[in-house]
Amino acid sequence: MKNKFYITTPIYYVNDRPHIGHAYTTIAADVSARYHRTKGEDVIFLTGTDENSQKTVEGAKKSGEDVKTYADRLAAIWKSTWEALNIGNTDFIRTTEERHVKTVQEIWKRIWDNGDIYKGKYEGLYCKGHEAFMKEVDLVDGVCSDHKTKPEWIAEDNYFFKLKKYEKDLLKLYGDNPNFVTPEGRFHEVKSFVERGLEDISISREKQEWGIPVPNDNKHVIYVWFDALINYISAIGIDGWQKHPADVHAIGKDIIRFHAVIWPAMLMSAKLPLPKRIVTNGFFTIDGVKISKSLGNAIDPLDLAKKYGVDALRYFLLREIPYGEDGDFSEVKLKERYNADLANGLGNLVARVATLGEKVSPIKYNYTHPLHKLLKEAHEEYDYKISTFRFDEALEIGWKRIAQSDAALSVDQPWYKEGSERAEKILSRCIELVIITDLLEPFLPETAQKIKDQISYDRTNKVFHIKKTENLFPRK
Repeated sequence: MKNKFYITTPIYYVNDRPHIGHAYTTIAADVSARYHRTKGEDVIFLTGTDENSQKTVEGAKKSGEDVKTYADRLAAIWKSTWEALNIGNTDFIRTTEERHVKTVQEIWKRIWDNGDIYKGKYEGLYCKGHEAFMKEVDLVDGVCSDHKTKPEWIAEDNYFFKLKKYEKDLLKLYGDNPNFVTPEGRFHEVKSFVERGLEDISISREKQEWGIPVPNDNKHVIYVWFDALINYISAIGIDGWQKHPADVHAIGKDIIRFHAVIWPAMLMSAKLPLPKRIVTNGFFTIDGVKISKSLGNAIDPLDLAKKYGVDALRYFLLREIPYGEDGDFSEVKLKERYNADLANGLGNLVARVATLGEKVSPIKYNYTHPLHKLLKEAHEEYDYKISTFRFDEALEIGWKRIAQSDAALSVDQPWYKEGSERAEKILSRCIELVIITDLLEPFLPETAQKIKDQISYDRTNKVFHIKKTENLFPRK
Protein backbone atom coordinates (compact mmCIF):
# COMPACT_ATOMS: atom_id res chain seq x y z
CA MET A 1 0.00 0.00 0.00
CA LYS A 2 1.09 3.57 -0.67
CA ASN A 3 2.21 5.75 2.20
CA LYS A 4 -0.29 8.49 2.99
CA PHE A 5 0.41 12.18 3.43
CA TYR A 6 -2.24 14.62 4.68
CA ILE A 7 -1.60 18.36 4.51
CA THR A 8 -3.95 21.29 5.16
CA THR A 9 -4.04 25.06 4.77
CA PRO A 10 -6.11 27.30 7.02
CA ILE A 11 -9.69 27.71 5.91
CA TYR A 12 -10.06 31.31 4.85
CA TYR A 13 -12.73 33.83 5.83
CA VAL A 14 -15.13 34.66 3.00
CA ASN A 15 -15.42 38.33 3.91
CA ASP A 16 -13.03 39.27 1.10
CA ARG A 17 -11.15 37.94 -1.92
CA PRO A 18 -7.80 36.10 -1.69
CA HIS A 19 -4.74 38.34 -1.52
CA ILE A 20 -1.05 37.63 -2.01
CA GLY A 21 -0.55 36.54 1.62
CA HIS A 22 -3.24 33.86 1.32
CA ALA A 23 -1.65 32.73 -1.94
CA TYR A 24 1.75 32.34 -0.28
CA THR A 25 0.44 29.95 2.37
CA THR A 26 -1.56 27.93 -0.13
CA ILE A 27 1.24 27.70 -2.71
CA ALA A 28 3.65 26.51 0.01
CA ALA A 29 1.25 23.74 0.98
CA ASP A 30 0.78 22.85 -2.70
CA VAL A 31 4.54 22.50 -3.21
CA SER A 32 4.74 20.14 -0.25
CA ALA A 33 1.80 18.10 -1.56
CA ARG A 34 3.30 17.86 -5.05
CA TYR A 35 6.66 16.82 -3.62
CA HIS A 36 5.08 13.96 -1.69
CA ARG A 37 3.22 12.88 -4.83
CA THR A 38 6.56 12.62 -6.66
CA LYS A 39 7.57 10.13 -3.98
CA GLY A 40 4.58 7.97 -4.88
CA GLU A 41 2.58 8.80 -1.76
CA ASP A 42 -1.20 8.96 -1.54
CA VAL A 43 -1.69 12.67 -0.85
CA ILE A 44 -4.70 14.39 0.69
CA PHE A 45 -4.43 18.16 0.35
CA LEU A 46 -7.22 20.17 1.98
CA THR A 47 -8.10 23.83 1.74
CA GLY A 48 -11.42 25.65 2.01
CA THR A 49 -13.46 28.50 3.42
CA ASP A 50 -14.53 29.52 6.92
CA GLU A 51 -18.11 30.75 6.61
CA ASN A 52 -19.72 30.52 10.07
CA SER A 53 -18.46 33.92 11.07
CA GLN A 54 -20.03 37.22 11.98
CA LYS A 55 -17.72 38.67 9.34
CA THR A 56 -19.76 36.71 6.81
CA VAL A 57 -22.96 38.24 8.15
CA GLU A 58 -21.48 41.76 8.01
CA GLY A 59 -20.13 41.18 4.50
CA ALA A 60 -23.54 40.00 3.29
CA LYS A 61 -25.23 43.09 4.75
CA LYS A 62 -22.76 45.41 3.06
CA SER A 63 -23.28 43.71 -0.31
CA GLY A 64 -27.06 43.61 0.06
CA GLU A 65 -27.26 39.82 -0.18
CA ASP A 66 -28.68 37.15 2.07
CA VAL A 67 -25.93 35.36 3.98
CA LYS A 68 -26.07 32.06 2.09
CA THR A 69 -25.98 33.73 -1.34
CA TYR A 70 -23.04 35.85 -0.22
CA ALA A 71 -21.15 32.86 1.20
CA ASP A 72 -21.77 30.80 -1.96
CA ARG A 73 -20.50 33.62 -4.18
CA LEU A 74 -17.34 34.27 -2.16
CA ALA A 75 -16.54 30.57 -1.72
CA ALA A 76 -16.71 30.17 -5.50
CA ILE A 77 -14.21 33.03 -5.88
CA TRP A 78 -11.76 31.38 -3.49
CA LYS A 79 -12.13 28.02 -5.20
CA SER A 80 -11.63 29.43 -8.69
CA THR A 81 -8.61 31.46 -7.53
CA TRP A 82 -6.82 28.33 -6.34
CA GLU A 83 -7.69 26.58 -9.59
CA ALA A 84 -6.24 29.50 -11.58
CA LEU A 85 -3.03 29.38 -9.49
CA ASN A 86 -2.68 25.66 -10.25
CA ILE A 87 -3.24 24.59 -6.65
CA GLY A 88 -3.63 20.81 -6.65
CA ASN A 89 -5.86 20.42 -3.59
CA THR A 90 -7.77 17.14 -3.45
CA ASP A 91 -10.63 18.60 -1.42
CA PHE A 92 -12.20 21.99 -0.76
CA ILE A 93 -14.28 22.19 2.39
CA ARG A 94 -16.85 24.79 3.35
CA THR A 95 -17.93 25.07 6.96
CA THR A 96 -21.54 25.46 5.87
CA GLU A 97 -21.51 21.95 4.38
CA GLU A 98 -23.58 19.28 6.08
CA ARG A 99 -20.56 16.98 6.49
CA HIS A 100 -18.86 19.68 8.54
CA VAL A 101 -21.91 20.60 10.62
CA LYS A 102 -22.46 16.95 11.60
CA THR A 103 -18.78 16.43 12.47
CA VAL A 104 -18.62 19.59 14.62
CA GLN A 105 -21.67 18.57 16.60
CA GLU A 106 -20.32 15.04 17.07
CA ILE A 107 -16.96 16.36 18.36
CA TRP A 108 -18.85 18.74 20.68
CA LYS A 109 -20.80 15.78 22.09
CA ARG A 110 -17.61 13.77 22.64
CA ILE A 111 -15.98 16.63 24.54
CA TRP A 112 -19.22 17.20 26.49
CA ASP A 113 -19.41 13.50 27.39
CA ASN A 114 -15.83 13.72 28.67
CA GLY A 115 -16.95 16.41 31.13
CA ASP A 116 -14.93 19.21 29.49
CA ILE A 117 -17.75 21.60 28.55
CA TYR A 118 -19.75 23.61 31.07
CA LYS A 119 -22.03 26.64 31.03
CA GLY A 120 -21.00 29.90 32.64
CA LYS A 121 -20.99 33.67 32.23
CA TYR A 122 -18.36 35.41 30.14
CA GLU A 123 -17.34 38.99 30.73
CA GLY A 124 -14.42 40.39 28.84
CA LEU A 125 -12.95 41.92 25.71
CA TYR A 126 -13.81 40.65 22.23
CA CYS A 127 -11.97 41.63 19.04
CA LYS A 128 -14.28 41.53 16.03
CA GLY A 129 -11.34 41.44 13.64
CA HIS A 130 -9.90 38.26 15.16
CA GLU A 131 -13.30 36.98 16.26
CA ALA A 132 -11.48 36.13 19.47
CA PHE A 133 -11.59 37.02 23.13
CA MET A 134 -8.60 39.03 24.33
CA LYS A 135 -6.89 40.07 27.55
CA GLU A 136 -5.66 43.54 28.47
CA VAL A 137 -2.11 42.22 28.22
CA ASP A 138 -2.69 41.39 24.52
CA LEU A 139 -3.52 45.01 23.67
CA VAL A 140 -1.20 47.84 22.70
CA ASP A 141 -2.35 51.22 23.99
CA GLY A 142 -5.80 49.71 24.52
CA VAL A 143 -6.29 48.46 20.96
CA CYS A 144 -5.68 45.24 19.04
CA SER A 145 -2.22 45.57 17.49
CA ASP A 146 -3.30 43.79 14.28
CA HIS A 147 -6.62 45.54 13.59
CA LYS A 148 -5.96 48.88 15.33
CA THR A 149 -9.41 48.75 16.89
CA LYS A 150 -10.56 48.75 20.49
CA PRO A 151 -12.16 45.43 21.48
CA GLU A 152 -15.74 45.61 22.73
CA TRP A 153 -16.77 44.53 26.22
CA ILE A 154 -19.05 41.49 26.16
CA ALA A 155 -21.11 40.01 28.98
CA GLU A 156 -23.18 36.95 28.09
CA ASP A 157 -23.89 33.34 28.96
CA ASN A 158 -21.46 31.02 27.19
CA TYR A 159 -20.37 27.44 27.14
CA PHE A 160 -16.74 26.96 28.18
CA PHE A 161 -14.10 24.39 27.32
CA LYS A 162 -11.82 23.21 30.16
CA LEU A 163 -8.59 24.23 28.45
CA LYS A 164 -6.73 24.66 31.75
CA LYS A 165 -7.22 20.95 32.46
CA TYR A 166 -4.82 20.16 29.59
CA GLU A 167 -1.88 22.35 30.60
CA LYS A 168 0.36 19.46 31.69
CA ASP A 169 -0.66 17.29 28.76
CA LEU A 170 0.20 20.06 26.32
CA LEU A 171 3.59 20.69 27.90
CA LYS A 172 4.33 16.97 27.73
CA LEU A 173 3.32 16.99 24.06
CA TYR A 174 5.76 19.82 23.36
CA GLY A 175 8.56 18.13 25.30
CA ASP A 176 8.07 14.81 23.52
CA ASN A 177 7.79 16.39 20.06
CA PRO A 178 10.49 19.05 19.53
CA ASN A 179 9.38 19.61 15.93
CA PHE A 180 5.66 19.90 16.67
CA VAL A 181 5.73 23.60 15.73
CA THR A 182 8.16 25.27 13.34
CA PRO A 183 9.99 27.57 13.18
CA GLU A 184 11.61 27.07 16.58
CA GLY A 185 11.04 30.62 17.76
CA ARG A 186 7.27 30.25 17.42
CA PHE A 187 7.37 26.97 19.30
CA HIS A 188 9.08 28.77 22.19
CA GLU A 189 6.28 31.36 22.15
CA VAL A 190 3.66 28.61 22.34
CA LYS A 191 5.40 26.81 25.21
CA SER A 192 5.89 30.06 27.13
CA PHE A 193 2.22 30.91 26.70
CA VAL A 194 1.13 27.56 28.17
CA GLU A 195 3.75 27.68 30.95
CA ARG A 196 2.32 31.03 32.15
CA GLY A 197 -0.96 29.22 32.84
CA LEU A 198 -4.08 28.64 30.76
CA GLU A 199 -7.67 29.65 31.41
CA ASP A 200 -10.84 27.92 30.30
CA ILE A 201 -12.15 29.44 27.06
CA SER A 202 -15.58 30.39 25.78
CA ILE A 203 -16.69 28.17 22.91
CA SER A 204 -20.18 29.52 22.16
CA ARG A 205 -21.90 32.80 21.39
CA GLU A 206 -25.41 33.69 22.51
CA LYS A 207 -28.17 34.97 20.20
CA GLN A 208 -26.10 34.94 17.02
CA GLU A 209 -27.97 34.74 13.71
CA TRP A 210 -25.40 32.62 11.85
CA GLY A 211 -23.39 29.55 12.80
CA ILE A 212 -23.67 25.92 13.90
CA PRO A 213 -26.17 25.44 16.76
CA VAL A 214 -24.92 24.00 20.04
CA PRO A 215 -26.40 20.50 20.40
CA ASN A 216 -29.53 20.64 22.59
CA ASP A 217 -29.35 24.44 23.00
CA ASN A 218 -30.46 26.45 19.98
CA LYS A 219 -29.99 29.74 21.84
CA HIS A 220 -26.24 29.36 21.29
CA VAL A 221 -24.06 28.85 18.22
CA ILE A 222 -20.66 27.23 18.42
CA TYR A 223 -17.82 29.75 18.55
CA VAL A 224 -16.38 30.11 15.05
CA TRP A 225 -12.83 29.08 16.01
CA PHE A 226 -13.95 25.91 17.80
CA ASP A 227 -16.04 25.08 14.74
CA ALA A 228 -13.38 25.98 12.17
CA LEU A 229 -10.58 23.83 13.58
CA ILE A 230 -12.71 20.71 13.19
CA ASN A 231 -12.75 21.12 9.39
CA TYR A 232 -9.55 19.07 9.26
CA ILE A 233 -11.56 16.10 10.55
CA SER A 234 -14.78 16.86 8.64
CA ALA A 235 -13.03 16.43 5.29
CA ILE A 236 -11.87 12.86 5.95
CA GLY A 237 -14.34 11.80 8.62
CA ILE A 238 -13.70 10.87 12.24
CA ASP A 239 -12.69 7.34 11.26
CA GLY A 240 -10.30 8.72 8.63
CA TRP A 241 -8.69 11.04 11.18
CA GLN A 242 -8.46 8.19 13.66
CA LYS A 243 -6.46 6.16 11.11
CA HIS A 244 -4.31 8.99 9.76
CA PRO A 245 -4.45 12.51 11.28
CA ALA A 246 -2.89 15.47 9.47
CA ASP A 247 0.83 15.22 8.85
CA VAL A 248 1.11 19.00 8.42
CA HIS A 249 -1.07 22.01 9.20
CA ALA A 250 0.38 24.93 7.20
CA ILE A 251 -0.83 28.21 8.75
CA GLY A 252 -0.02 31.87 9.35
CA LYS A 253 1.66 32.82 12.60
CA ASP A 254 -1.36 34.85 13.78
CA ILE A 255 -3.38 31.67 14.38
CA ILE A 256 -0.66 29.61 16.06
CA ARG A 257 -2.27 29.52 19.53
CA PHE A 258 -5.50 28.14 18.13
CA HIS A 259 -3.65 25.35 16.32
CA ALA A 260 -0.89 24.52 18.79
CA VAL A 261 -2.80 24.99 22.07
CA ILE A 262 -6.59 24.84 21.68
CA TRP A 263 -6.73 22.31 18.83
CA PRO A 264 -4.58 19.58 20.44
CA ALA A 265 -6.45 20.07 23.74
CA MET A 266 -9.77 19.59 21.92
CA LEU A 267 -8.45 16.42 20.32
CA MET A 268 -7.16 15.11 23.65
CA SER A 269 -10.59 15.66 25.17
CA ALA A 270 -12.35 13.97 22.24
CA LYS A 271 -9.92 11.01 22.52
CA LEU A 272 -8.60 11.54 18.99
CA PRO A 273 -5.00 11.49 17.67
CA LEU A 274 -3.04 14.71 17.24
CA PRO A 275 -1.60 16.24 14.06
CA LYS A 276 2.09 15.53 13.57
CA ARG A 277 3.35 19.02 12.77
CA ILE A 278 2.31 22.67 12.51
CA VAL A 279 4.36 24.87 10.19
CA THR A 280 3.86 28.63 10.33
CA ASN A 281 4.69 31.38 7.88
CA GLY A 282 5.16 35.02 8.78
CA PHE A 283 3.28 38.20 7.93
CA PHE A 284 3.34 39.91 4.55
CA THR A 285 3.97 43.56 3.84
CA ILE A 286 3.55 45.30 0.49
CA ASP A 287 6.48 47.60 -0.25
CA GLY A 288 7.10 47.74 3.50
CA VAL A 289 3.47 48.36 4.52
CA LYS A 290 1.28 45.67 6.13
CA ILE A 291 -1.56 44.38 3.98
CA SER A 292 -4.72 46.25 4.92
CA LYS A 293 -8.21 46.53 3.42
CA SER A 294 -8.45 50.11 4.67
CA LEU A 295 -5.22 51.06 2.87
CA GLY A 296 -6.36 49.25 -0.26
CA ASN A 297 -2.97 47.59 -0.77
CA ALA A 298 -4.09 43.96 -0.85
CA ILE A 299 -2.66 42.59 -4.10
CA ASP A 300 -4.75 40.14 -6.12
CA PRO A 301 -2.46 37.20 -7.01
CA LEU A 302 -4.44 36.58 -10.20
CA ASP A 303 -3.42 39.97 -11.58
CA LEU A 304 0.24 39.08 -11.08
CA ALA A 305 -0.24 35.59 -12.52
CA LYS A 306 -1.77 37.05 -15.69
CA LYS A 307 1.16 39.44 -16.08
CA TYR A 308 4.09 37.16 -15.22
CA GLY A 309 2.65 33.62 -15.30
CA VAL A 310 1.55 31.33 -12.50
CA ASP A 311 4.89 29.54 -12.19
CA ALA A 312 6.82 32.81 -12.03
CA LEU A 313 4.64 33.98 -9.15
CA ARG A 314 5.02 30.67 -7.33
CA TYR A 315 8.79 30.79 -7.81
CA PHE A 316 9.17 34.37 -6.62
CA LEU A 317 7.13 33.99 -3.45
CA LEU A 318 8.97 30.90 -2.21
CA ARG A 319 12.45 31.96 -3.37
CA GLU A 320 12.25 35.54 -2.13
CA ILE A 321 10.62 34.95 1.27
CA PRO A 322 12.01 32.15 3.47
CA TYR A 323 9.12 30.15 4.89
CA GLY A 324 8.53 31.04 8.53
CA GLU A 325 9.86 34.58 8.28
CA ASP A 326 8.05 37.84 7.69
CA GLY A 327 8.42 39.01 4.12
CA ASP A 328 7.91 42.02 1.92
CA PHE A 329 6.32 41.80 -1.51
CA SER A 330 7.40 44.16 -4.25
CA GLU A 331 6.51 43.89 -7.92
CA VAL A 332 9.86 45.51 -8.72
CA LYS A 333 11.60 42.59 -7.03
CA LEU A 334 9.30 40.13 -8.81
CA LYS A 335 10.24 41.57 -12.20
CA GLU A 336 13.95 41.52 -11.32
CA ARG A 337 13.79 37.86 -10.26
CA TYR A 338 11.71 36.98 -13.29
CA ASN A 339 14.24 38.37 -15.74
CA ALA A 340 17.40 37.29 -13.90
CA ASP A 341 16.43 33.82 -12.64
CA LEU A 342 13.73 32.67 -15.04
CA ALA A 343 14.24 34.42 -18.38
CA ASN A 344 18.07 34.68 -18.33
CA GLY A 345 18.60 31.62 -16.12
CA LEU A 346 16.37 28.60 -16.58
CA GLY A 347 14.65 29.78 -19.75
CA ASN A 348 17.90 30.65 -21.50
CA LEU A 349 19.52 27.32 -20.59
CA VAL A 350 16.60 25.26 -21.89
CA ALA A 351 16.47 27.31 -25.09
CA ARG A 352 20.19 26.85 -25.75
CA VAL A 353 20.16 23.10 -25.13
CA ALA A 354 16.98 22.57 -27.18
CA THR A 355 18.27 24.64 -30.11
CA LEU A 356 21.56 22.74 -30.25
CA GLY A 357 20.12 19.35 -29.40
CA GLU A 358 17.34 19.43 -31.97
CA LYS A 359 19.98 19.19 -34.71
CA VAL A 360 21.45 15.93 -33.34
CA SER A 361 18.30 14.38 -31.84
CA PRO A 362 17.82 11.57 -30.86
CA ILE A 363 20.82 11.14 -28.54
CA LYS A 364 21.66 7.77 -26.99
CA TYR A 365 21.85 7.83 -23.18
CA ASN A 366 24.32 5.50 -21.47
CA TYR A 367 23.47 4.97 -17.78
CA THR A 368 27.18 4.75 -16.96
CA HIS A 369 27.53 8.42 -17.81
CA PRO A 370 29.32 10.15 -14.88
CA LEU A 371 26.56 12.75 -14.49
CA HIS A 372 23.99 10.06 -13.77
CA LYS A 373 25.09 9.77 -10.14
CA LEU A 374 24.24 13.46 -9.67
CA LEU A 375 20.56 12.53 -9.73
CA LYS A 376 20.90 10.84 -6.35
CA GLU A 377 23.32 13.39 -4.92
CA ALA A 378 21.09 16.30 -5.89
CA HIS A 379 18.03 14.76 -4.30
CA GLU A 380 19.58 13.90 -0.93
CA GLU A 381 20.05 17.52 0.15
CA TYR A 382 16.93 18.67 -1.69
CA ASP A 383 14.72 16.11 0.06
CA TYR A 384 15.79 17.41 3.45
CA LYS A 385 15.23 21.05 2.49
CA ILE A 386 11.79 20.61 1.01
CA SER A 387 10.52 18.24 3.71
CA THR A 388 11.44 20.85 6.34
CA PHE A 389 9.73 23.67 4.38
CA ARG A 390 13.04 25.36 3.51
CA PHE A 391 11.71 26.12 0.07
CA ASP A 392 14.10 28.98 -0.72
CA GLU A 393 17.06 26.70 0.00
CA ALA A 394 15.58 23.87 -2.06
CA LEU A 395 15.18 26.25 -5.00
CA GLU A 396 18.73 27.48 -4.51
CA ILE A 397 19.96 23.92 -5.11
CA GLY A 398 18.18 23.91 -8.45
CA TRP A 399 19.50 27.32 -9.46
CA LYS A 400 23.07 26.38 -8.62
CA ARG A 401 22.73 23.53 -11.09
CA ILE A 402 21.28 25.87 -13.69
CA ALA A 403 24.27 28.19 -13.34
CA GLN A 404 26.73 25.28 -13.42
CA SER A 405 25.13 23.74 -16.49
CA ASP A 406 24.99 27.07 -18.32
CA ALA A 407 28.67 27.69 -17.56
CA ALA A 408 29.62 24.17 -18.67
CA LEU A 409 27.76 24.69 -21.94
CA SER A 410 29.84 27.78 -22.64
CA VAL A 411 33.05 25.89 -21.85
CA ASP A 412 32.12 22.81 -23.92
CA GLN A 413 30.97 24.91 -26.90
CA PRO A 414 29.16 22.01 -28.61
CA TRP A 415 28.29 24.27 -31.56
CA TYR A 416 31.92 23.88 -32.65
CA LYS A 417 31.95 20.08 -32.25
CA GLU A 418 31.12 17.46 -34.85
CA GLY A 419 29.22 14.16 -34.78
CA SER A 420 29.34 12.05 -31.62
CA GLU A 421 31.50 14.53 -29.74
CA ARG A 422 28.88 17.22 -30.19
CA ALA A 423 26.09 14.85 -29.14
CA GLU A 424 28.04 13.83 -26.02
CA LYS A 425 28.46 17.44 -24.93
CA ILE A 426 24.77 18.14 -25.41
CA LEU A 427 23.87 14.89 -23.64
CA SER A 428 25.55 16.11 -20.46
CA ARG A 429 23.34 19.19 -20.45
CA CYS A 430 20.23 17.10 -21.14
CA ILE A 431 20.98 14.96 -18.10
CA GLU A 432 21.46 18.10 -16.02
CA LEU A 433 18.10 19.40 -17.21
CA VAL A 434 16.44 16.13 -16.21
CA ILE A 435 17.88 16.62 -12.72
CA ILE A 436 16.85 20.28 -12.64
CA THR A 437 13.33 19.51 -13.90
CA ASP A 438 12.85 16.87 -11.20
CA LEU A 439 13.90 19.38 -8.55
CA LEU A 440 11.67 22.15 -9.85
CA GLU A 441 8.53 20.14 -10.63
CA PRO A 442 6.75 20.74 -7.28
CA PHE A 443 7.47 24.48 -7.55
CA LEU A 444 6.98 25.11 -11.27
CA PRO A 445 4.71 22.30 -12.50
CA GLU A 446 3.72 23.92 -15.80
CA THR A 447 7.33 24.82 -16.61
CA ALA A 448 8.54 21.33 -15.74
CA GLN A 449 6.07 19.85 -18.21
CA LYS A 450 7.16 22.29 -20.92
CA ILE A 451 10.81 21.29 -20.39
CA LYS A 452 9.84 17.62 -20.67
CA ASP A 453 8.04 18.40 -23.92
CA GLN A 454 11.26 19.86 -25.33
CA ILE A 455 13.74 17.41 -23.82
CA SER A 456 12.11 14.02 -23.33
CA TYR A 457 13.64 10.68 -22.46
CA ASP A 458 12.48 7.53 -24.27
CA ARG A 459 13.00 4.78 -21.69
CA THR A 460 12.28 1.97 -24.17
CA ASN A 461 14.93 2.99 -26.67
CA LYS A 462 17.16 4.79 -24.14
CA VAL A 463 17.44 7.99 -26.14
CA PHE A 464 16.75 11.68 -25.63
CA HIS A 465 14.39 13.33 -28.11
CA ILE A 466 14.96 17.08 -28.34
CA LYS A 467 12.62 19.61 -29.91
CA LYS A 468 12.76 23.37 -29.50
CA THR A 469 9.49 25.20 -28.83
CA GLU A 470 8.62 28.67 -27.50
CA ASN A 471 10.72 30.43 -24.86
CA LEU A 472 9.68 29.46 -21.35
CA PHE A 473 9.97 32.97 -19.91
CA PRO A 474 10.02 35.88 -22.39
CA ARG A 475 11.73 38.90 -20.86
CA LYS A 476 9.50 41.50 -19.26
